[in-house]
Amino acid sequence: MAFDPRTMAQPVYKALSELRHRTADDTRLREQKSQAVELYTYLATWGLMRLKAEEAALSQEGKKDVVKAFFRALEDTAGIQNLASDKGLETLKTLDTECYLGLTGLGLQIAREFSFWTTALYVGIGNAD
Repeated sequence: MAFDPRTMAQPVYKALSELRHRTADDTRLREQKSQAVELYTYLATWGLMRLKAEEAALSQEGKKDVVKAFFRALEDTAGIQNLASDKGLETLKTLDTECYLGLTGLGLQIAREFSFWTTALYVGIGNAD
């Protein structure tokens, strides 16, 4: 079977597009935009487990929306259940090293897609502080 690069782009576009269009609050839109752009750097620096733990600690709902969307897209793309649920951290902790590292690589690619699609979908939305 040939690799289709849209496999990663489509769930990200769908997730961000839905977030963008169901949110009317400017503050929340700015939070979504900045979180979507920062996902790659956060993930490359701190890793999947810390990003999942950060999801519970985030107080800004817009940023939390994007992290939840990221884990749903990762779960759909990787085919690993319970990444997006409240049990996601436990799921990540029980993966073997090879699977966790592979999932991190896939997560980095998906995070890059979030950054790319943010530019297209959040036109005219300023950055959060």
